[in-house]
Amino acid sequence: MSAGKVNFGFTIPQRGVFFGIATWPEMIAMAVEADRNPLFDSVWVGDSVMAKPRPESISLLGALAAATSRVKLGVGCMASFPIRDPILFAYQWATLDLISNGRMRLAACTGIVPAAGASAKEGGIWGITDGQRGNRMAENIAICRRLWSEDNVSFEGKYRSFNGVTIKPRPVQQPCPIWIAANPPPAQSEKPMRRVAKIADGWMTVQIFPKMLAGLWSKLSESLRQEGKDPATFPNLAYHNININPHRAAALEESKRFLEEYYGPIFAPPMVEAWTAAGTPAQCVEHLRDLLRDGAKSIALRITSWDQRGQFDRLVNEVIPRVNI
Repeated sequence: MSAGKVNFGFTIPQRGVFFGIATWPEMIAMAVEADRNPLFDSVWVGDSVMAKPRPESISLLGALAAATSRVKLGVGCMASFPIRDPILFAYQWATLDLISNGRMRLAACTGIVPAAGASAKEGGIWGITDGQRGNRMAENIAICRRLWSEDNVSFEGKYRSFNGVTIKPRPVQQPCPIWIAANPPPAQSEKPMRRVAKIADGWMTVQIFPKMLAGLWSKLSESLRQEGKDPATFPNLAYHNININPHRAAALEESKRFLEEYYGPIFAPPMVEAWTAAGTPAQCVEHLRDLLRDGAKSIALRITSWDQRGQFDRLVNEVIPRVNI
């Protein structure tokens, strides 16, 4: 594995401001360090409106656009994408791309959260059901692409219709990329992977079960070939966790507490283990290399520890430089 082959991103755990992970100024400071460190090529935030509340992603990306100058700035995944007004969103995202000088990365997703009917309750405020989210996501992607590249756009869709709309500013990037984040159970993966292959510019996923990434990448590669696209040139990113600790069991225990604070008590120990590079630096390096062997081309890392500052230093000094050796 040659040096420089793997791109790494750093994920800001913005929901952690609610339970003492770090303050927003501390998170901004780490984003600035990531921007200055050539080991990272991107910085990411999460997104949800009410299903999994957190500081709002568009607002935070504006702050990051001002605080950084080099890294790509991404949202993964944009869970609220299907419930947002696509015209307003296209305007906001184009403005972010302008002020960041073409550094934005959008990974849209359905935002379905089955636990306690969270996304159904959220969508109900706007009259949107979970069953509509996939098709609304696809329709909003089509709307954004047209508004970012055409004048006087008229659109007649299943959910949105309008006439003669022009968005200014336009994104600096032409075309402005839209990825899809998808991590369906293997038995239900055919339709989501076909949709990624058909309409997305890249794929983001998580690995919450062993070899989940490998299985989904195999399915997506098949769908890409059916669409006349080359899997070798199609970008993907594993949205992953890391906890560096001399004792792997302690790393996994802290990660489980972190994830349950973040998402609720839905993580069995094997899920935490599959989704987290945990233990000594050597153990973390080997875990990340396994992701690459399974098909990941880039990895965004979120630190699942209350010691964000100390873990960040260990990440950049003891882990990432060794992955590419």
